[in-house]
Amino acid sequence: MTGSDVTTAGGTAGDRAVFGRRLPLVTGAAIAAGLFAALLSPPDAVQGELVRLMYVHVPTAWVAYLSYAVTLVTSIGWLWRRSPGLDRLAAASAEVGVFFTGLTIVLGSVWGRPTWGVWWTWDARLVTTALLFFIYLGYLALRRAVPEPALRARRSAVFGVVAFAQVPLVHFSVLWWRTLHQPPTVLRPGDPTIDHTMLATLVLSVVAFTLLYALLVRARARLAEAQDALETADLVRPGAVAGAAVTAPQKEGSCG
Repeated sequence: MTGSDVTTAGGTAGDRAVFGRRLPLVTGAAIAAGLFAALLSPPDAVQGELVRLMYVHVPTAWVAYLSYAVTLVTSIGWLWRRSPGLDRLAAASAEVGVFFTGLTIVLGSVWGRPTWGVWWTWDARLVTTALLFFIYLGYLALRRAVPEPALRARRSAVFGVVAFAQVPLVHFSVLWWRTLHQPPTVLRPGDPTIDHTMLATLVLSVVAFTLLYALLVRARARLAEAQDALETADLVRPGAVAGAAVTAPQKEGSCG
């Protein structure tokens, strides 16, 4: 390796370290700015102040979609490259996705109670979202049920690819069936139907929650890497001790 290669590698590692140190600060600042903007945004003409739940509910749903998309991509990547890092990233992203899916359901219930008069209804969007939540709980359960790393990674990768089919089902459920949820107002052809001030606040909230997602996944993936290293060390250590006992036996009559 040449000196320039070392410099390049060191610079890249240094950049990652700087990014890792700054990510929590940037995330905290973005979340604070998003909350401040949500408090200053105008009330809705119909829902009034209740519309402020949108600035949390919609970003959590977006992060759930993003989490499962990352699990999909990294699962495909593992099937192609067999990289343990991709398997860890897929698992970390799925864990974060399950958390945000559950949070989406809870916030939707809090929003739905004063809007629809009930905490839960058998609406197509709610049912498909709940199904999405349990599908990825099954993904996490599968990972815990298979102890052998290579087999676990292979089965999880296949599951992660197949499970993503539920995500477009959730997103387009408001278009394919009659539901209580309104049709898309942002991700739609043409100009969004939402007020532009509210749209700017919503985009800021989405950015803040996306940074939070990156922070959580990074922390969970690093924890998984440490756990894998510890398990590997535990497997290697008994063999090393046994080898030392074989190669360095005690001398007979050494007591005197």
